[in-house]
Amino acid sequence: MPVPAGFDPDAYLDSLEAVGWKLGLDRMWKLTTALGLPQRRFASVHVVGTNGKSSVTRMVAALLEAHGVSSGACLSPHSTRWTERTLLRGVEIAPEAWAEAVAQVAAAAEGVNRTLEEGEVVTEFEAATAATFVALARARVKAAAIEAGLGGRLDATNTIPSRVTVLTSVGLDHTEWLGETELEIAAEKLAVLKDQSTLVLGRVSAPVRELAERIAGERGARLVVAPEDPGPGIEVAATGTFQRRNFALATAATEAFLGELDPERVAAVAAGIHIPGRLELVAENPPTYVDAAHNPDGAAALAEALPGIAAGRPVVACLAVLADKDAPAMIAALAPALRAAVCTEIPPAALLGHGRPGAHSRPARELADLCQANGLEAVAEPDLGAALRRSTELACATFAGVLVVTGSHYLIGPTLAAASERG
Repeated sequence: MPVPAGFDPDAYLDSLEAVGWKLGLDRMWKLTTALGLPQRRFASVHVVGTNGKSSVTRMVAALLEAHGVSSGACLSPHSTRWTERTLLRGVEIAPEAWAEAVAQVAAAAEGVNRTLEEGEVVTEFEAATAATFVALARARVKAAAIEAGLGGRLDATNTIPSRVTVLTSVGLDHTEWLGETELEIAAEKLAVLKDQSTLVLGRVSAPVRELAERIAGERGARLVVAPEDPGPGIEVAATGTFQRRNFALATAATEAFLGELDPERVAAVAAGIHIPGRLELVAENPPTYVDAAHNPDGAAALAEALPGIAAGRPVVACLAVLADKDAPAMIAALAPALRAAVCTEIPPAALLGHGRPGAHSRPARELADLCQANGLEAVAEPDLGAALRRSTELACATFAGVLVVTGSHYLIGPTLAAASERG
């Protein structure tokens, strides 16, 4: 359908912000039905888990494309613009194509909203996910890797007829929605597994593996346990030791989907893969990395990877954490890998457009106190711009080291903007 004159897809999606996260599939089924069920016009791999989802999703899409399968990806959240959530044949969707997809969703959502009970409307995440489905279908991809947003069972992405489900990891995150224990959270994520499909497991605990085996058995699904490493001869360009595990998992998932893979093509994808926002180098002087680690397991994976990129140099962190995250456990995991930290807060404007109404940072002073309690030198600087300048100064002039900006997805956009201004 033509885009209405003056229609701004990002403004439309941002206008849905106040709805926030409202889990449930009824609205999404009605919306995608009104759109002609675009998610059924391509085969899909569903990627669920606590950490590693975006990396594995990108890697699966790249491996499919390299093996001659026209592919796409649905990602979340974005760092700076909505188009980041949709990849078509390895490339971020063009603004014009995104506007067409969102306009089609907006028209369908208007009709759907009239059928819903009072107080119920199509949410921002549902509209954005449906727009990606529309865009993938319009681009006539043959297969897509779809990253779950929150949990799995009631997530808007759980409307795809996935042939393969990937469980990357399970940790205690979003407990207010998904459950208080590891097994409760795992059950929410594993609920997306379709009958007679394939489940590919990443690094999980023994109890989660037992649960996965039971659920796979109940649904007649094949279970594949991915290796921890892609093997000798595979050099993964994406930074961080955890990305080798992610690539091994993505390779196992793609093999479950396609059958035997071409080793040369796998190696070529590994050598060229780039994952934005995951130990991504964004400036050179000092070497400055952004990483989206926002829970204890993510922080532990980052801490594991930092010695490899620091090469003996001290690491300074610029750190901000949302109030609903387990900051004490995150800092306990990170502190041994750091020389110093500048603790800050995420500007409220950076939280807009992500379906997180009411989200706010832990106070910088509180984070600094937690760092000091873990034996880490730290200062509080609530203003993010000032904190980035101060941490850059520390990493460059004081310690001649490396800077990592971490603690939240929502730090990435402002940090990229600041790095661009620095040149």
